[in-house]
Amino acid sequence: MKSEGKNTKIAPLVAKILASRGIKTATAQRDFLDPDYDKMKHDPFRLWDMKKAVTRIKKALKNNEKITIYGDYDIDGMTATVVLWESLRKFGLEVETYTPDRFSEGYGLNVDAVEKLAADGTKLIITVDNGTLSFDEIKRAKELGVDVIVTDHHQPLDELPSAVAVLNPKRADNQYPFNDLAGCGVAFKLIQALQTELDGLPDGQEKWLLDLVAMGTVCDAVGLIDENRANVKWGLEVLKKTRRPGLKALLSVACVELKNVDARTLGFVLGPRLNAAGRLETAEMALELLKTDNNARALELAEKLDDLNRERRQVQDEIFIAASTQIIETDPVAIAVGDDWHEGVIGIVAAKILEKFERPAFVLSRGAEFTKGSGRSFGEFSCAAALHHTAEIIEKGGGHLAAGGLTLRSEKINEWRAAIQDYYGSLNLKNQTEFLMPKSDVVLENFADLTPELLDEIKQLEPFGYGNRTPVFEFSNVLILGRRIMGAGQNHVRYTFADSEGQKFTAVAFDAIDKFTLEPFDLDAHSQHARVMVELMANEWNGVTRVEGRLLGMNLAESNY
Repeated sequence: MKSEGKNTKIAPLVAKILASRGIKTATAQRDFLDPDYDKMKHDPFRLWDMKKAVTRIKKALKNNEKITIYGDYDIDGMTATVVLWESLRKFGLEVETYTPDRFSEGYGLNVDAVEKLAADGTKLIITVDNGTLSFDEIKRAKELGVDVIVTDHHQPLDELPSAVAVLNPKRADNQYPFNDLAGCGVAFKLIQALQTELDGLPDGQEKWLLDLVAMGTVCDAVGLIDENRANVKWGLEVLKKTRRPGLKALLSVACVELKNVDARTLGFVLGPRLNAAGRLETAEMALELLKTDNNARALELAEKLDDLNRERRQVQDEIFIAASTQIIETDPVAIAVGDDWHEGVIGIVAAKILEKFERPAFVLSRGAEFTKGSGRSFGEFSCAAALHHTAEIIEKGGGHLAAGGLTLRSEKINEWRAAIQDYYGSLNLKNQTEFLMPKSDVVLENFADLTPELLDEIKQLEPFGYGNRTPVFEFSNVLILGRRIMGAGQNHVRYTFADSEGQKFTAVAFDAIDKFTLEPFDLDAHSQHARVMVELMANEWNGVTRVEGRLLGMNLAESNY
């Protein structure tokens, strides 16, 4: 897959945005804008243990052994599962899939599942998006005569489990040139390696898997640079021509045309609907949708997932409203606890609490004996470190800087809550909300460059996502002409600004009337000037396209012009 636009002139503002992100030479900028799939495809055998993994799978083929792909209930795990399931069958292998239940089994390998798979005749388990920390489970598999190949991208410890192979780009001994692959990306590398030694999937035909790889990559919020960028950019092109009845049906029920899909479609349309199954019921429904080749069944499953997603939003919103009332103004960490709140959505609620109150947040679902919680954080306060600090209080917990999960006995909630607040205080952190402020890519003096042509130029930077955010434009000193509350729920606000030349520009803040409160005039009836940061978007009306802004940040300007 190669672009036709390698010699296209790069617009000055696009070049400036790329330079602000460390991509400074003309060659590097062209490579970023038009990533070549073959050029960006790193040698899969540079992943440590890849040769061992390929050798063991070839043995399974020779001996007609049963393989089970052990997945996960999130998008990354589901897409990785189908990537392997579909491809290994083409290589002639006997393959089944297993997805643990979020509520009864939790994340990753568990001993009961390993024993069940062994009893059912599985001789080789291949994990996707998990397994790096499954020491006891892999040891038990070996005792039962079952080999395990781990494909994962989570941070390993110094010691690795006793698997046949551990394919993980984050291994300390790895020689792979890019360590931010998603779980589906690692599974895809295994397929690329197998292509070199097995028949059934000719070179180039693996590109039809890129729709799944793109979805898992975007939804797991890994960096959209390097190999990920190429996989997602071309994966979106594959999605527009997808052969998968399930994806076609899911887009149809969401009223999205194939020709209009972009990275936001993956993250905000397909992703939530597929995730809804594992959050409220079982991920098997979503997995079946991705695997089916039956159009009627695909539509039936897509409609069920769409209904589940609506239910998920309703449950999530109810918990969010209840949780918001519990946040204590003086607590540096926002903590909310509810009886039997749905475990499948408390992580999303924690993220919304963080956004609203601009503080690290934990949302806990209290049961009769045990309480489960999910946390979200930012800046210099790490969820993982906080949970480690309270390890003697909780039953188990872990995560990384931005997110974490925990289980504790219900009678210890207040003790844990106090320990978390004390731990935050001991860090003596300053100005943490600055980490939530958007970082501008370009500072403009006026609105003259905000044309529909600029929107077309910015599209060259797509796909947008983690590691390649939508460009942020800053205007350091504009006049506030008007502020208007809008929306059926009166929860959106539209601002009108003017620059020093008198040109006008409007920007909207969605669900943020409490965040953006500056008025056109202060108490003394003086005109107010502001520093404004926006993302640009198109407003089409009666065939005319106008450039508007999505308001990200605003404060009073240091001086008036």
